[in-house]
Amino acid sequence: MKRKALALLLAAVMTTAMLAGCGKTQTGGSDGASQGTTPAGTEKEADASSAGSGEKAELTMWGSWSGDQVAQLEKQLEGFNNSQDKYHVTYMVQDGMEQKLLTAIASNEVPDIVLWDRFNTGVYAPKGALASLDDYIAKDNVDMTQFYAPAVDEMTSAGVVYGIPLTVDSRVLFYNKDLLDEAGVDPASITDWDSLRDAAIKLTKWDGDKLVQSGFSLKDVGLFNNWIGQAGGKMIDDSTNPPTAAFNTEAGLTVLKYWDQLLNQDKVYQLGFEDGFGGDGFKAGKVAITFNGPWTLESYKEAGLNFGVIGQPQGYNGEKSAMMGGFGLVIPNGAKNPDASWEFIKWWTMQPENGVEFCKISGNLPANKEAAKDPYFMDDDILRVFSETMDYAGIRSKVFGYSDLEGLALIPQLQKYVAGEITAEEALSNAEKQGNDILAEAAQQ
Repeated sequence: MKRKALALLLAAVMTTAMLAGCGKTQTGGSDGASQGTTPAGTEKEADASSAGSGEKAELTMWGSWSGDQVAQLEKQLEGFNNSQDKYHVTYMVQDGMEQKLLTAIASNEVPDIVLWDRFNTGVYAPKGALASLDDYIAKDNVDMTQFYAPAVDEMTSAGVVYGIPLTVDSRVLFYNKDLLDEAGVDPASITDWDSLRDAAIKLTKWDGDKLVQSGFSLKDVGLFNNWIGQAGGKMIDDSTNPPTAAFNTEAGLTVLKYWDQLLNQDKVYQLGFEDGFGGDGFKAGKVAITFNGPWTLESYKEAGLNFGVIGQPQGYNGEKSAMMGGFGLVIPNGAKNPDASWEFIKWWTMQPENGVEFCKISGNLPANKEAAKDPYFMDDDILRVFSETMDYAGIRSKVFGYSDLEGLALIPQLQKYVAGEITAEEALSNAEKQGNDILAEAAQQ
Protein backbone atom coordinates (compact mmCIF):
# COMPACT_ATOMS: atom_id res chain seq x y z
CA MET A 1 0.00 0.00 0.00
CA LYS A 2 1.23 3.46 -0.79
CA ARG A 3 2.51 5.63 2.04
CA LYS A 4 -0.22 8.17 1.45
CA ALA A 5 -2.91 5.52 1.89
CA LEU A 6 -1.25 4.29 5.07
CA ALA A 7 -1.17 7.81 6.44
CA LEU A 8 -4.84 8.20 5.69
CA LEU A 9 -5.57 4.95 7.47
CA LEU A 10 -3.66 6.04 10.55
CA ALA A 11 -5.53 9.34 10.51
CA ALA A 12 -8.80 7.45 10.31
CA VAL A 13 -7.81 5.36 13.32
CA MET A 14 -6.90 8.42 15.38
CA THR A 15 -10.11 10.19 14.39
CA THR A 16 -12.26 7.18 15.21
CA ALA A 17 -10.62 6.74 18.59
CA MET A 18 -11.79 10.21 19.56
CA LEU A 19 -15.39 9.61 18.59
CA ALA A 20 -17.88 8.59 21.27
CA GLY A 21 -19.96 6.43 18.92
CA CYS A 22 -19.82 2.67 18.71
CA GLY A 23 -17.63 0.84 16.22
CA LYS A 24 -20.53 0.18 13.87
CA THR A 25 -21.63 3.81 13.53
CA GLN A 26 -21.48 5.07 9.98
CA THR A 27 -19.76 8.44 9.97
CA GLY A 28 -19.33 8.95 6.26
CA GLY A 29 -16.57 8.36 3.76
CA SER A 30 -15.50 9.02 0.18
CA ASP A 31 -17.85 8.88 -2.77
CA GLY A 32 -16.17 5.67 -3.89
CA ALA A 33 -14.44 7.22 -6.88
CA SER A 34 -11.00 6.26 -5.62
CA GLN A 35 -10.99 3.02 -3.65
CA GLY A 36 -7.21 2.61 -3.62
CA THR A 37 -7.11 -1.04 -2.53
CA THR A 38 -4.91 -3.83 -3.76
CA PRO A 39 -6.89 -6.76 -5.22
CA ALA A 40 -6.61 -9.94 -3.21
CA GLY A 41 -4.35 -12.54 -4.73
CA THR A 42 -1.40 -10.24 -5.43
CA GLU A 43 0.56 -10.95 -2.22
CA LYS A 44 1.49 -14.61 -2.14
CA GLU A 45 4.76 -14.85 -0.26
CA ALA A 46 3.28 -16.85 2.60
CA ASP A 47 1.27 -19.05 0.25
CA ALA A 48 4.36 -19.87 -1.75
CA SER A 49 6.61 -20.46 1.27
CA SER A 50 4.25 -23.03 2.76
CA ALA A 51 3.80 -24.97 -0.49
CA GLY A 52 5.57 -28.28 -0.47
CA SER A 53 6.75 -27.91 3.13
CA GLY A 54 4.43 -30.66 4.39
CA GLU A 55 3.10 -28.32 7.07
CA LYS A 56 -0.25 -26.61 7.07
CA ALA A 57 -0.19 -22.88 6.50
CA GLU A 58 -1.54 -21.10 9.57
CA LEU A 59 -4.40 -18.67 8.90
CA THR A 60 -5.98 -16.29 11.39
CA MET A 61 -9.59 -15.15 11.30
CA TRP A 62 -10.67 -12.08 13.26
CA GLY A 63 -14.19 -11.33 14.36
CA SER A 64 -16.29 -9.66 17.02
CA TRP A 65 -18.26 -12.77 17.94
CA SER A 66 -17.56 -13.79 21.53
CA GLY A 67 -18.95 -15.85 24.40
CA ASP A 68 -20.75 -19.02 23.34
CA GLN A 69 -20.27 -18.04 19.69
CA VAL A 70 -16.53 -18.73 19.93
CA ALA A 71 -17.13 -22.45 20.45
CA GLN A 72 -19.58 -22.46 17.55
CA LEU A 73 -17.03 -20.89 15.24
CA GLU A 74 -14.25 -23.17 16.42
CA LYS A 75 -16.38 -26.23 15.65
CA GLN A 76 -17.00 -24.94 12.12
CA LEU A 77 -13.31 -24.17 11.62
CA GLU A 78 -12.49 -27.67 12.81
CA GLY A 79 -14.59 -28.96 9.94
CA PHE A 80 -12.53 -26.97 7.45
CA ASN A 81 -9.22 -27.83 9.06
CA ASN A 82 -10.03 -31.54 8.88
CA SER A 83 -11.32 -31.35 5.32
CA GLN A 84 -7.93 -30.69 3.71
CA ASP A 85 -4.20 -30.81 4.50
CA LYS A 86 -2.98 -27.39 3.35
CA TYR A 87 -4.39 -24.84 5.79
CA HIS A 88 -5.28 -24.46 9.46
CA VAL A 89 -7.56 -21.58 10.51
CA THR A 90 -7.69 -20.16 14.04
CA TYR A 91 -10.29 -17.69 15.30
CA MET A 92 -9.39 -14.65 17.41
CA VAL A 93 -11.94 -12.38 19.11
CA GLN A 94 -11.36 -8.67 18.58
CA ASP A 95 -13.25 -5.97 20.47
CA GLY A 96 -13.59 -2.82 18.40
CA MET A 97 -12.56 -4.97 15.49
CA GLU A 98 -13.05 -2.49 12.65
CA GLN A 99 -10.74 0.11 14.16
CA LYS A 100 -8.19 -2.53 15.12
CA LEU A 101 -8.19 -3.69 11.52
CA LEU A 102 -7.23 -0.22 10.28
CA THR A 103 -4.40 -0.13 12.78
CA ALA A 104 -3.25 -3.60 11.75
CA ILE A 105 -3.20 -2.62 8.08
CA ALA A 106 -1.11 0.43 8.83
CA SER A 107 1.39 -1.73 10.74
CA ASN A 108 1.30 -4.57 8.18
CA GLU A 109 0.01 -7.07 10.75
CA VAL A 110 -3.38 -7.97 9.33
CA PRO A 111 -5.27 -11.24 9.82
CA ASP A 112 -5.95 -13.48 6.84
CA ILE A 113 -9.76 -13.46 7.05
CA VAL A 114 -12.33 -11.34 8.85
CA LEU A 115 -15.84 -12.30 9.92
CA TRP A 116 -17.44 -9.06 8.81
CA ASP A 117 -20.66 -7.22 9.61
CA ARG A 118 -21.80 -6.53 6.05
CA PHE A 119 -23.27 -3.13 6.93
CA ASN A 120 -19.76 -1.81 7.56
CA THR A 121 -18.55 -2.49 4.02
CA GLY A 122 -19.59 0.88 2.63
CA VAL A 123 -17.67 2.68 5.39
CA TYR A 124 -14.43 0.69 5.50
CA ALA A 125 -13.91 -0.33 1.87
CA PRO A 126 -13.30 3.29 0.80
CA LYS A 127 -10.77 3.59 3.66
CA GLY A 128 -8.70 0.83 2.11
CA ALA A 129 -9.46 -1.79 4.76
CA LEU A 130 -10.70 -4.53 2.45
CA ALA A 131 -9.26 -6.26 -0.60
CA SER A 132 -11.27 -6.60 -3.79
CA LEU A 133 -12.47 -10.12 -4.55
CA ASP A 134 -13.40 -9.38 -8.17
CA ASP A 135 -10.39 -11.19 -9.64
CA TYR A 136 -11.05 -14.31 -7.60
CA ILE A 137 -14.74 -14.28 -8.49
CA ALA A 138 -13.91 -13.96 -12.19
CA LYS A 139 -11.12 -16.57 -12.11
CA ASP A 140 -13.34 -19.20 -10.49
CA ASN A 141 -16.48 -18.20 -12.41
CA VAL A 142 -18.36 -17.76 -9.16
CA ASP A 143 -22.10 -17.39 -9.69
CA MET A 144 -22.98 -14.62 -7.23
CA THR A 145 -26.70 -15.25 -7.76
CA GLN A 146 -26.33 -18.26 -5.44
CA PHE A 147 -26.47 -15.71 -2.61
CA TYR A 148 -29.32 -13.40 -1.62
CA ALA A 149 -28.95 -10.34 -3.84
CA PRO A 150 -29.33 -7.74 -1.03
CA ALA A 151 -26.53 -9.45 0.91
CA VAL A 152 -24.23 -9.28 -2.13
CA ASP A 153 -25.16 -5.64 -2.64
CA GLU A 154 -24.25 -4.88 0.97
CA MET A 155 -20.74 -6.27 0.41
CA THR A 156 -20.27 -4.18 -2.72
CA SER A 157 -18.87 -0.65 -2.78
CA ALA A 158 -18.49 1.49 -5.93
CA GLY A 159 -19.12 -1.59 -8.07
CA VAL A 160 -16.38 -3.66 -6.40
CA VAL A 161 -17.18 -6.83 -4.44
CA TYR A 162 -15.27 -6.92 -1.15
CA GLY A 163 -16.72 -10.00 0.51
CA ILE A 164 -18.88 -13.10 0.21
CA PRO A 165 -22.13 -13.25 2.21
CA LEU A 166 -22.09 -15.86 4.97
CA THR A 167 -25.17 -15.46 7.14
CA VAL A 168 -28.48 -13.62 6.93
CA ASP A 169 -30.96 -12.65 9.60
CA SER A 170 -34.17 -10.71 9.98
CA ARG A 171 -36.91 -10.12 12.49
CA VAL A 172 -40.27 -11.89 12.42
CA LEU A 173 -43.17 -12.03 14.85
CA PHE A 174 -42.65 -14.35 17.82
CA TYR A 175 -45.81 -15.40 19.65
CA ASN A 176 -46.44 -17.20 22.93
CA LYS A 177 -48.55 -20.24 22.06
CA ASP A 178 -49.99 -20.62 25.56
CA LEU A 179 -51.13 -16.98 25.75
CA LEU A 180 -52.70 -17.09 22.29
CA ASP A 181 -54.51 -20.34 23.08
CA GLU A 182 -55.85 -18.87 26.31
CA ALA A 183 -57.18 -15.80 24.44
CA GLY A 184 -58.57 -17.85 21.55
CA VAL A 185 -56.31 -16.17 18.98
CA ASP A 186 -55.26 -18.20 15.93
CA PRO A 187 -51.71 -17.17 14.97
CA ALA A 188 -52.49 -17.95 11.33
CA SER A 189 -55.01 -15.10 11.40
CA ILE A 190 -52.27 -12.52 12.04
CA THR A 191 -51.33 -11.48 8.52
CA ASP A 192 -51.51 -7.67 8.43
CA TRP A 193 -51.59 -4.57 10.61
CA ASP A 194 -55.32 -4.81 11.28
CA SER A 195 -55.24 -8.45 12.38
CA LEU A 196 -52.11 -7.81 14.46
CA ARG A 197 -53.91 -4.98 16.23
CA ASP A 198 -57.01 -7.12 16.84
CA ALA A 199 -54.88 -9.91 18.31
CA ALA A 200 -52.87 -7.52 20.49
CA ILE A 201 -56.07 -6.09 21.99
CA LYS A 202 -57.38 -9.56 22.87
CA LEU A 203 -54.04 -10.56 24.40
CA THR A 204 -53.62 -7.52 26.66
CA LYS A 205 -54.48 -7.66 30.36
CA TRP A 206 -54.75 -4.79 32.84
CA ASP A 207 -55.31 -4.98 36.57
CA GLY A 208 -56.85 -1.61 37.25
CA ASP A 209 -54.26 0.91 36.07
CA LYS A 210 -51.46 -1.67 35.98
CA LEU A 211 -50.50 -3.50 32.81
CA VAL A 212 -49.90 -7.16 33.67
CA GLN A 213 -49.72 -8.66 30.18
CA SER A 214 -48.88 -6.84 26.95
CA GLY A 215 -50.45 -8.01 23.73
CA PHE A 216 -47.64 -6.66 21.57
CA SER A 217 -44.25 -5.14 22.34
CA LEU A 218 -43.54 -1.63 21.08
CA LYS A 219 -40.26 -1.14 22.92
CA ASP A 220 -38.06 -0.67 19.85
CA VAL A 221 -38.74 2.48 17.83
CA GLY A 222 -35.60 1.60 15.85
CA LEU A 223 -37.77 -0.79 13.85
CA PHE A 224 -39.34 2.21 12.13
CA ASN A 225 -37.26 1.39 9.04
CA ASN A 226 -39.13 -1.92 8.84
CA TRP A 227 -42.57 -0.45 9.48
CA ILE A 228 -42.25 2.31 6.89
CA GLY A 229 -41.55 -0.25 4.18
CA GLN A 230 -44.80 -1.97 5.07
CA ALA A 231 -46.54 1.41 4.78
CA GLY A 232 -45.21 1.79 1.23
CA GLY A 233 -42.53 4.32 2.09
CA LYS A 234 -38.75 4.44 2.32
CA MET A 235 -36.07 5.90 4.51
CA ILE A 236 -33.78 7.60 1.97
CA ASP A 237 -34.11 9.23 -1.43
CA ASP A 238 -30.76 8.45 -3.04
CA SER A 239 -31.73 10.00 -6.38
CA THR A 240 -30.86 13.43 -5.02
CA ASN A 241 -27.36 14.86 -4.58
CA PRO A 242 -26.69 14.66 -1.73
CA PRO A 243 -29.17 11.96 -0.70
CA THR A 244 -32.03 13.17 1.50
CA ALA A 245 -34.35 11.77 4.15
CA ALA A 246 -37.57 10.36 2.68
CA PHE A 247 -39.52 9.34 5.79
CA ASN A 248 -41.36 12.63 6.42
CA THR A 249 -44.21 11.50 4.21
CA GLU A 250 -47.73 10.11 4.46
CA ALA A 251 -46.18 6.65 4.86
CA GLY A 252 -44.13 7.81 7.83
CA LEU A 253 -47.17 9.41 9.44
CA THR A 254 -49.16 6.23 8.86
CA VAL A 255 -46.61 4.28 10.91
CA LEU A 256 -46.71 6.74 13.80
CA LYS A 257 -50.50 6.91 13.80
CA TYR A 258 -50.61 3.10 13.97
CA TRP A 259 -48.22 3.15 16.92
CA ASP A 260 -50.42 5.76 18.59
CA GLN A 261 -53.46 3.52 18.19
CA LEU A 262 -51.69 0.61 19.84
CA LEU A 263 -50.10 2.64 22.64
CA ASN A 264 -52.66 5.26 23.56
CA GLN A 265 -56.02 4.08 22.25
CA ASP A 266 -55.82 0.29 22.55
CA LYS A 267 -53.22 0.39 25.35
CA VAL A 268 -51.66 -2.92 24.35
CA TYR A 269 -48.28 -1.75 25.63
CA GLN A 270 -46.80 0.69 28.10
CA LEU A 271 -43.40 2.31 27.79
CA GLY A 272 -40.95 0.78 30.25
CA PHE A 273 -43.14 -2.30 30.81
CA GLU A 274 -40.33 -4.71 29.95
CA ASP A 275 -37.69 -3.00 32.08
CA GLY A 276 -38.71 -5.10 35.05
CA PHE A 277 -38.16 -8.29 33.05
CA GLY A 278 -34.57 -7.75 32.01
CA GLY A 279 -35.70 -5.88 28.91
CA ASP A 280 -37.45 -8.93 27.42
CA GLY A 281 -41.04 -9.31 28.50
CA PHE A 282 -41.62 -12.03 25.93
CA LYS A 283 -39.00 -14.25 27.51
CA ALA A 284 -40.64 -13.64 30.89
CA GLY A 285 -44.03 -14.70 29.52
CA LYS A 286 -45.49 -11.22 29.98
CA VAL A 287 -45.60 -10.14 26.32
CA ALA A 288 -47.69 -12.20 23.90
CA ILE A 289 -46.24 -11.05 20.56
CA THR A 290 -42.92 -9.37 19.74
CA PHE A 291 -40.51 -8.77 16.90
CA ASN A 292 -37.21 -10.62 17.24
CA GLY A 293 -34.60 -12.54 15.27
CA PRO A 294 -33.03 -16.00 15.05
CA TRP A 295 -30.32 -15.03 17.54
CA THR A 296 -32.90 -15.42 20.35
CA LEU A 297 -34.10 -18.92 19.47
CA GLU A 298 -31.82 -20.83 21.80
CA SER A 299 -32.39 -18.39 24.65
CA TYR A 300 -36.17 -18.77 24.37
CA LYS A 301 -35.92 -22.54 24.15
CA GLU A 302 -33.69 -22.65 27.23
CA ALA A 303 -36.25 -20.50 29.07
CA GLY A 304 -38.86 -23.17 28.40
CA LEU A 305 -41.08 -20.91 26.32
CA ASN A 306 -43.78 -22.52 24.19
CA PHE A 307 -43.48 -20.22 21.19
CA GLY A 308 -43.93 -20.02 17.45
CA VAL A 309 -43.17 -17.50 14.72
CA ILE A 310 -45.05 -15.93 11.84
CA GLY A 311 -43.86 -13.74 9.01
CA GLN A 312 -43.93 -9.96 8.81
CA PRO A 313 -47.42 -8.43 8.74
CA GLN A 314 -48.54 -6.65 5.59
CA GLY A 315 -49.28 -2.95 5.61
CA TYR A 316 -52.67 -1.45 4.80
CA ASN A 317 -52.09 -1.80 1.05
CA GLY A 318 -50.56 -5.27 1.19
CA GLU A 319 -46.89 -4.29 1.27
CA LYS A 320 -44.45 -6.75 2.83
CA SER A 321 -41.11 -5.55 4.12
CA ALA A 322 -38.30 -6.82 6.32
CA MET A 323 -34.76 -5.71 7.07
CA MET A 324 -31.95 -8.17 6.27
CA GLY A 325 -28.80 -8.19 8.35
CA GLY A 326 -25.95 -10.63 8.70
CA PHE A 327 -22.27 -11.27 8.21
CA GLY A 328 -19.84 -12.11 5.44
CA LEU A 329 -16.23 -13.13 5.01
CA VAL A 330 -13.64 -10.65 3.75
CA ILE A 331 -9.91 -10.60 3.08
CA PRO A 332 -8.20 -7.53 4.59
CA ASN A 333 -6.07 -5.36 2.40
CA GLY A 334 -2.47 -6.53 2.73
CA ALA A 335 -3.28 -10.08 3.87
CA LYS A 336 -0.30 -12.37 3.32
CA ASN A 337 -2.27 -15.53 2.52
CA PRO A 338 -5.01 -14.35 0.16
CA ASP A 339 -5.19 -17.52 -1.95
CA ALA A 340 -5.56 -19.68 1.14
CA SER A 341 -8.14 -17.28 2.55
CA TRP A 342 -10.13 -17.51 -0.65
CA GLU A 343 -10.16 -21.31 -0.47
CA PHE A 344 -11.55 -21.11 3.05
CA ILE A 345 -14.21 -18.59 2.00
CA LYS A 346 -15.30 -20.82 -0.86
CA TRP A 347 -15.49 -23.88 1.39
CA TRP A 348 -17.80 -22.19 3.89
CA THR A 349 -20.00 -20.07 1.63
CA MET A 350 -20.22 -21.96 -1.67
CA GLN A 351 -20.68 -25.53 -0.46
CA PRO A 352 -24.29 -25.48 0.77
CA GLU A 353 -23.83 -28.40 3.14
CA ASN A 354 -21.29 -26.36 5.14
CA GLY A 355 -23.73 -23.48 5.53
CA VAL A 356 -26.39 -25.90 6.76
CA GLU A 357 -23.95 -27.45 9.21
CA PHE A 358 -23.08 -24.07 10.70
CA CYS A 359 -26.77 -23.36 11.25
CA LYS A 360 -27.07 -26.63 13.12
CA ILE A 361 -24.16 -25.52 15.29
CA SER A 362 -25.10 -21.88 15.80
CA GLY A 363 -28.64 -21.14 14.60
CA ASN A 364 -27.34 -18.67 11.98
CA LEU A 365 -29.14 -18.84 8.64
CA PRO A 366 -26.96 -19.22 5.53
CA ALA A 367 -26.76 -16.51 2.88
CA ASN A 368 -26.41 -19.24 0.24
CA LYS A 369 -29.93 -19.68 -1.18
CA GLU A 370 -29.51 -23.37 -1.94
CA ALA A 371 -28.44 -23.99 1.64
CA ALA A 372 -31.38 -21.95 2.92
CA LYS A 373 -33.82 -24.19 1.05
CA ASP A 374 -32.38 -27.35 2.58
CA PRO A 375 -34.96 -29.62 4.29
CA TYR A 376 -33.32 -28.73 7.60
CA PHE A 377 -34.96 -25.30 7.24
CA MET A 378 -38.01 -26.09 5.13
CA ASP A 379 -39.17 -28.92 7.42
CA ASP A 380 -38.81 -26.80 10.56
CA ASP A 381 -41.84 -24.62 11.39
CA ILE A 382 -39.66 -21.85 12.83
CA LEU A 383 -36.62 -21.83 10.55
CA ARG A 384 -38.84 -22.03 7.47
CA VAL A 385 -40.48 -18.70 8.35
CA PHE A 386 -37.10 -17.01 8.66
CA SER A 387 -35.94 -18.52 5.37
CA GLU A 388 -39.09 -17.38 3.54
CA THR A 389 -38.72 -13.87 4.97
CA MET A 390 -35.40 -13.51 3.14
CA ASP A 391 -37.24 -13.70 -0.18
CA TYR A 392 -38.63 -10.18 0.35
CA ALA A 393 -36.18 -8.68 2.85
CA GLY A 394 -34.01 -5.72 1.92
CA ILE A 395 -30.96 -4.03 3.44
CA ARG A 396 -30.45 -0.70 5.15
CA SER A 397 -29.44 2.20 2.97
CA LYS A 398 -25.78 2.28 1.93
CA VAL A 399 -25.53 6.08 1.61
CA PHE A 400 -22.85 7.70 3.73
CA GLY A 401 -24.24 8.99 7.00
CA TYR A 402 -27.28 6.72 7.07
CA SER A 403 -26.44 5.09 10.39
CA ASP A 404 -26.02 8.50 12.04
CA LEU A 405 -29.27 9.69 10.45
CA GLU A 406 -31.07 6.85 12.22
CA GLY A 407 -29.19 6.91 15.50
CA LEU A 408 -28.69 10.64 16.00
CA ALA A 409 -31.61 12.24 14.17
CA LEU A 410 -34.57 9.89 13.77
CA ILE A 411 -34.61 7.57 16.79
CA PRO A 412 -34.35 10.36 19.42
CA GLN A 413 -37.32 12.13 17.80
CA LEU A 414 -39.34 8.91 17.68
CA GLN A 415 -38.62 8.34 21.36
CA LYS A 416 -39.95 11.81 22.15
CA TYR A 417 -43.04 11.06 20.08
CA VAL A 418 -43.98 7.79 21.80
CA ALA A 419 -43.36 9.49 25.16
CA GLY A 420 -45.99 12.08 24.20
CA GLU A 421 -43.56 14.99 24.19
CA ILE A 422 -44.04 16.00 20.52
CA THR A 423 -46.50 15.31 17.71
CA ALA A 424 -45.94 12.87 14.86
CA GLU A 425 -45.52 15.74 12.44
CA GLU A 426 -42.93 17.42 14.66
CA ALA A 427 -40.99 14.19 15.13
CA LEU A 428 -40.65 13.49 11.42
CA SER A 429 -39.99 17.13 10.51
CA ASN A 430 -37.29 17.53 13.15
CA ALA A 431 -35.67 14.23 12.18
CA GLU A 432 -35.79 15.14 8.49
CA LYS A 433 -34.00 18.45 9.03
CA GLN A 434 -31.33 16.95 11.29
CA GLY A 435 -30.96 13.91 9.05
CA ASN A 436 -30.48 15.97 5.91
CA ASP A 437 -27.75 17.98 7.64
CA ILE A 438 -26.01 14.70 8.55
CA LEU A 439 -26.28 13.34 5.01
CA ALA A 440 -25.03 16.58 3.47
CA GLU A 441 -22.00 16.65 5.75
CA ALA A 442 -21.25 12.98 5.12
CA ALA A 443 -21.41 13.48 1.36
CA GLN A 444 -18.62 16.08 1.57
CA GLN A 445 -16.16 13.81 3.39
